[in-house]
Amino acid sequence: MTDQTYQPTIAGLKAFAAIADKRHFGSAAESLGVSQPSLSQALASLETGLGLKLVERSTRRVFLTSEGDALLPRATAAIEAVDMFTAAAGGVSRPLSGTLRLGLIPTVAPYVLPGILRNLATELPDLTLRVVEDQTNRLLDALRRNSIDAAMMALPADATGMIEVPMYDEDFVLALPPGHALAGRSRVDPAALADLPLLLLDEGHCLRDQALEVCRLAGVRPDVGPTRAASLATAVQCVEGGLGVTLIPQTAVQTETARGALAIASFARPRPGRRIGLVMRATSGREDEYRQLAHVITAAIVGVGNGAARPA
Repeated sequence: MTDQTYQPTIAGLKAFAAIADKRHFGSAAESLGVSQPSLSQALASLETGLGLKLVERSTRRVFLTSEGDALLPRATAAIEAVDMFTAAAGGVSRPLSGTLRLGLIPTVAPYVLPGILRNLATELPDLTLRVVEDQTNRLLDALRRNSIDAAMMALPADATGMIEVPMYDEDFVLALPPGHALAGRSRVDPAALADLPLLLLDEGHCLRDQALEVCRLAGVRPDVGPTRAASLATAVQCVEGGLGVTLIPQTAVQTETARGALAIASFARPRPGRRIGLVMRATSGREDEYRQLAHVITAAIVGVGNGAARPA
C-alpha cells in the first residue's frame, strides 16, 4: 500500500520516465547523464516509497507493469511542471529560448528543414533545436512520453490530448519515369492512377495512406506493385528506374528532380494534397509559444516563393 505521506523526488520520476522511454537501463542513464547504479537506485527508491512495482526487468527486456503504465502520464506531467518551474526561477522563461525537441515526419524533414534552421537562427537565436525524424505514430508516442516537445506532421492527427496548429497546405504531384507519356502534363485526372503501377511507401508512412486515399476519392483501385520503399528518396529512385509511378508532395519536387531525370505531372483541380501542422500536448502549458513557433516555421517554408506551399 502506498504511504500517503511519501513525496517522490524529481530524480525518481525522471528515472522512471527515462526507463519507460528507452526500455533499457543503460540508455536511460545515458539520456539523463547519470550512472546506471544511480538510475537504478532512484527507481528503487521511488518504487519503495510508492509501495508499487513500476518496472519489470529480465535478462532480455525491460517493460512497465500495469501500475507503471497507469502512472507514467502523471509522472510526465509532474516532470514538465518542475522543468517549467525551474526555467522560471532561473530567469530563462523567455518564450522560445533554450532547447526544443522537434519531431518531423520523413516526408517533410528532408525538404523543409534547411530553410527552417536558417530562419530560426535569424528569428529565434536563443532557441536551440533538437530534431527527431520518425513516422507519425511514433512521434505521437514520443509526445505522450515527453520525449519530444512538438511535432510537424500531416493533419488531422486525431490524437487524444493533443493540440493541432495548421501551418501550410501543399499539393501532391505525380512522379514519373523519364519520357513517360504524362510527363509535364498539368491537368492529369487522378483516375489515371487506375492504369499506372503505383509505388507506395512502407506501412506506417502517412503518405502511403494519403496516396491510397487519393485513389479512393478518384474511384479507382490502384495497381499496387510489389515494390515498396522505406523512404521517399528510394521510391523516387525506383520511379526513375522505370518500376512505376508515385505521389510526392510539392515541397519535395525541387530536391527530388535535382537528383536525376525524374519527370513530374500535376493533377487537375481540385488537386489532391495534404495539410501540415504542428502538434503538441494539451498539457504542455506552452501553446502560445508553440503557435509562435509554427508561425515562424510556416513563414520560412511559404517564404521560399516557389509556390510549393500555401499558408493553411
